[in-house]
Amino acid sequence: MDHHDSGKHHVRITAHGDEATIEIDGKRVDPSALGAYTITQTLGEPAHVLFHVTDGGSNQWSGMAHVSVADGPDPGPAAAAFLDAIDAEELESAALARSDLDTGPHSLTRAMLTQLGEWARGV
Repeated sequence: MDHHDSGKHHVRITAHGDEATIEIDGKRVDPSALGAYTITQTLGEPAHVLFHVTDGGSNQWSGMAHVSVADGPDPGPAAAAFLDAIDAEELESAALARSDLDTGPHSLTRAMLTQLGEWARGV
């Protein structure tokens, strides 16, 4: 059976450290067109390769393909959970104790946002 009829394509990925050469059905994919790829496989089934395309590369593709589009996770629920866990008194104290706090307009708000960002990054 022709692999095009079954919806499968020959994919070759050769990793070189933090870079990879990717070919689909023998044609090299422009590396600037891809931001990432993931490979999953269930035992007894063909592998599924998901390519995360970027806006920076060539967006011209030719041929038959099953296409999967990956969206990044919605940051809203994680941000809400993080903010729900913040103790307002602790945040205010930490912001007021910052060495970069100044007397300009909105300086306390800036200090609080900077503090929240640092806590979110584990700093």
